[in-house]
Amino acid sequence: MSKEKQPGIDEQMDLLLRGIEAVYTADELRQRLIDSQETGKPMRIKLGMDPTAPDIHVGHSVVLGKMRRFQDLGHKAVLIIGDYTARIGDPSGQNATRPTLSAEEIQNNAKTYFQQAGKILDASSGKLEIRYNSEWLEKLTMMDIIQLTAKKTVAQMLQRESFKKRLAADQDVFLHEFLYPVVQGYDSVVVEADVELGGTDQTFNCLVGRDIQRAYGKPAQIVLVMPLLVGLDGVDKMSKSKGNYIGVTDPPNDMFGKVMSIPDSLMENYFTLLTDLTLERIAELLDGDKSHPRHAKATLARTIVARYYDDTTAVAAAAEFDRVFAAKQTPSDMPDIVIPAGTIGIIDLVVKAGFVKSNGEARRLISQNAVSIDGKKITDIKADVNPQNGQILRVGKLRFGKIVLE
Repeated sequence: MSKEKQPGIDEQMDLLLRGIEAVYTADELRQRLIDSQETGKPMRIKLGMDPTAPDIHVGHSVVLGKMRRFQDLGHKAVLIIGDYTARIGDPSGQNATRPTLSAEEIQNNAKTYFQQAGKILDASSGKLEIRYNSEWLEKLTMMDIIQLTAKKTVAQMLQRESFKKRLAADQDVFLHEFLYPVVQGYDSVVVEADVELGGTDQTFNCLVGRDIQRAYGKPAQIVLVMPLLVGLDGVDKMSKSKGNYIGVTDPPNDMFGKVMSIPDSLMENYFTLLTDLTLERIAELLDGDKSHPRHAKATLARTIVARYYDDTTAVAAAAEFDRVFAAKQTPSDMPDIVIPAGTIGIIDLVVKAGFVKSNGEARRLISQNAVSIDGKKITDIKADVNPQNGQILRVGKLRFGKIVLE
């Protein structure tokens, strides 16, 4: 790690602490940065991801983006795919036991993580280390596990907020759930993590990692806690199950349109957590005397699309958005929806178009007046329609398709 190319320690601290919820502790981080700069030895930055779902949304990119910041400062990212811990089930933020996944589900989900995380992380040689925690956890004997669990007390484990709530509500807490934070803390011992990153729902787990490292005679990792990104609805955290997410593999036009749909109140949060714009530039964009809110939001949308694609694609997405929504025209490029001639239920049509993955999601959108054919709203979930060649099906604000009869 070249000393000449690195910013000063104060500037590094500003960059690394931007947008965080908490740090344990700032003084330790500063000292570790100083030590790294003096020795030329990069820090090892851990992020654990259990492959519980196949896709990553931009909410996940908050911690991935922080990991990239460490990489840009010369440190090494250690991405741990929790193929073993996913079989236990992380109780973080859960008010019930999380169901465990099969080995096949875990493997299938993990396959997509590398490609998607690579949109954010620097995957070049020496900058990224990818590990599966089954590599070491499967080798633990019963005696190893007993000795590991002896590093924490039951009283300490019951400090976890989700456990407290479930016990207060007379809901079960199972012994295997105690194992999850202890076992993932052991990951930090094995990979010799200097820093662990996580969302606010992972604070307990990450701090257990500090304790486990100390118990094994290792330096305690610094923990940086990132806020959970609020979803497009402006209410709940971003989640695929709630439908309020932006996927990192969403088409650029969809990605741009989704950002444009967020409430104005979320712009500062998204600018801070999802872009590298300076705080001064963000303040300027959000100042109503210096920038119109629509211009600010369009800048945000272009910046986010460019992050996952490129500047040219982002500019094209902005132009397409203006053409469709400002000029109220149909998109220049939309998929064909090939269906047999004749009557079809509106739910079946929306599903066959590929715009939703389930009948339930189609019902929800129809009930919300978000489905139309040639501009005519369809609000009855039981409606039968008789589409004609060339008609335009619109689902939500962003999805359009041209009817093509077989």
